[in-house]
Amino acid sequence: MDPSNHQSGPKYVLSRRMDRIFMELASIYAFVARFFREVFVPPYEFREIIRQCYEVGVRSLPLISLTGFIIGIVFTNQSRPSLADLGATALLPALISVAIVRAMAPLVTALIASGRVGSGIGAELGSMRVTEQIDAMEVSATNPFNFLVVTRVLATTLMIPALTMYTTFVALMGGFVNVSQNELTSLTTFFTQVFDAITFLDIISSSVKSVIFGFTIGMVGCYKGYNSSKGTEGVGKAANSAVVTAMFLIFIEELLILQVVNALRGI
Repeated sequence: MDPSNHQSGPKYVLSRRMDRIFMELASIYAFVARFFREVFVPPYEFREIIRQCYEVGVRSLPLISLTGFIIGIVFTNQSRPSLADLGATALLPALISVAIVRAMAPLVTALIASGRVGSGIGAELGSMRVTEQIDAMEVSATNPFNFLVVTRVLATTLMIPALTMYTTFVALMGGFVNVSQNELTSLTTFFTQVFDAITFLDIISSSVKSVIFGFTIGMVGCYKGYNSSKGTEGVGKAANSAVVTAMFLIFIEELLILQVVNALRGI
């Protein structure tokens, strides 16, 4: 039997692919485990954490504000005809509240952040890797993982929940503007119905989702950038892969968390 044919057969190709998958999973596990070890080890880079929080949070506000306000208006416009057919337009504030607090605000915020923040982290760390800046930090007795990875993951984990709360408020204000113009509902009446419709579990689940989404965005962006290679081409791939992978994981996490929350509602 020709060895070259054996090494190019489908079983060999499948075996190589499975090996790469398991090696990648092992690398991801080691990366995440190293983060949880390093996060509790001094020195604590508080100044860099604050700078990253500013980059993640404050610089995202214009885009988040515009997107959240538009979401509130569009969702209200889309929901009004269906409720009008049932003669239940008075339920619009409650419907808007449930939809935005439970699902739309954390999910939209995470998707926007994964596109803006995740790609930025992947490109920044990828550029530092291919230009050997990370290697230089290691040679100079600096811990690059603590300074570059831990700070960014902590920043996204802290700021995505804050951005989600802000998105919720802006989206509700967009909904109020639309409802006020069409149903002449006052601000007090609108927000009374909004808070009557949501529960403590809704707020907690939204906060937990935001924390998990933020951790995912930071971790994926850092992993892709920190382990990038192949020069400038690798930087582009790291940024693109960070966005795609983070968005995919966010949808998976949304599905799993939804199942848990629905189970808790039934208790």
